[in-house]
Amino acid sequence: MATANRPRRLSRTVTAPDDYEAALRSLPEAHSLALRLHDAGAADDVISGYLHIEPEGLATLLDLARRKLQAALDS
Repeated sequence: MATANRPRRLSRTVTAPDDYEAALRSLPEAHSLALRLHDAGAADDVISGYLHIEPEGLATLLDLARRKLQAALDS
């Protein structure tokens, strides 16, 4: 599956690694796993398989996960 429409990664340079990790851990497990796999460069079909979701829903899930992560980092 092409990855051209994948959401961009959040910049870790704006926050301390410990804060980023704590924010990831505060997310629902599926969101945290999706972000970790995406940041590690896993293919969309691999991430979808781990999460047991249709590949077409991955972009939406990643967008929601990134928004929740950003909210956790901002709080």
